[in-house]
Amino acid sequence: MTGPRIAVVGGGIVGAAVARRLVSVQPSARVTILEKEEGLARHQTGRNSGVVHAGLYYTPGSLKARLCRRGVGLLREFCAERRIAYQEIGKVLVALDAAEEARLGDIEDRARANGVPGVRRIDGDELRAIEPHVRGIAGLHSPTTAIVDFPGVTGALAADVVDRGGEVRLGFEVTGFTERGGGVRVSGRGADGALVEELFDTVVVCAGLQSDRVAELAGDVAEPRVVPFRGEYYLLRPERRHLVRGLVYPVPDPRYPFLGVHLTPRVDGAVMVGPNAVMALAREGYSWTDVSPRDLAATVAYPGFRTFARQHWRTGIREMVGSLSARAFVAAAQRYVPELRLADVVPGPRGIRAQALDPDGSLVDDFRISRRGSVVALRNAPSPGATSCLAIAEYVTDLVLGTETAGAA
Repeated sequence: MTGPRIAVVGGGIVGAAVARRLVSVQPSARVTILEKEEGLARHQTGRNSGVVHAGLYYTPGSLKARLCRRGVGLLREFCAERRIAYQEIGKVLVALDAAEEARLGDIEDRARANGVPGVRRIDGDELRAIEPHVRGIAGLHSPTTAIVDFPGVTGALAADVVDRGGEVRLGFEVTGFTERGGGVRVSGRGADGALVEELFDTVVVCAGLQSDRVAELAGDVAEPRVVPFRGEYYLLRPERRHLVRGLVYPVPDPRYPFLGVHLTPRVDGAVMVGPNAVMALAREGYSWTDVSPRDLAATVAYPGFRTFARQHWRTGIREMVGSLSARAFVAAAQRYVPELRLADVVPGPRGIRAQALDPDGSLVDDFRISRRGSVVALRNAPSPGATSCLAIAEYVTDLVLGTETAGAA
């Protein structure tokens, strides 16, 4: 018997994981990944820091917390099976003063409630033993926080899809959906510019930066809206990479929407410093010169963004200064690594965070997944979305197939 026809819109790590899970659980399904770019993992997946988050910050019991913790285990196993580099280099949250030290207690409680292994409070001396060049009065150490090559993982996931009879269709931009007799007719534009229509039984939207627009094409509600924030990094020069051994992070401040500059080693040996967070002028715009009038107008017109901007304009100015001044950017990192100098860094990669905002201006913190008819849409899957990809895939597969698949092959 021929199985269901399922389209997965989006060729990032979450889309690839969902497609792989579907063909694994229901081998008769005809699963097709539809990706508008000419390659996989071209946006958020291929431009993030590569951190496998352990689950320190997330509200216990939330979907994000549950899927992150399960996702870590699944990702570690997958990388071991595929011989993809997965390095548990550890992470320290560094408290610079008494107020930050006090906030470590709540984070530690959350981490323990989420089942993060090995987390412990450390004093300044212990911090220096773990990170000799880092200064702070206290910290929280997560020894199992890891780094990985997320684009490499995406490629391996997609290869599994193809090996199990699925298809990866590149250069296919979805332009519309029409419900037809229990199925969905997907309209799109192929790599050659030709208009294409194809019928599927179910569609799963994993469109990242375009997730709200693609979901709305399927008749879903307009909110939450994606507002793009660009993150810019510098890289330590090779001779200065010894300044950190693992991940060095600030203590989150609940008054501000973004984490702030931190230091992140990568599996290729590079060390990233950043990111900042400035409003991008295009959803796929990685520099100040990348401007989309359509995207910019949509962001500014959205009441949720205007409310958000009024609440956090001071933070926005500070982040913009860091974007325009390398000296200011490095100064933020020097608070944690005093030996760091402006000459130690060179410009690095840039990425875009697809941050969903509700109409009241609040950041959508948890994963948000909706269903309308035969279309399931991931409306919000920011960090730790890549970490959680295999667990998200289980969750979405249960929605699509109406089964309890966690733990299946």
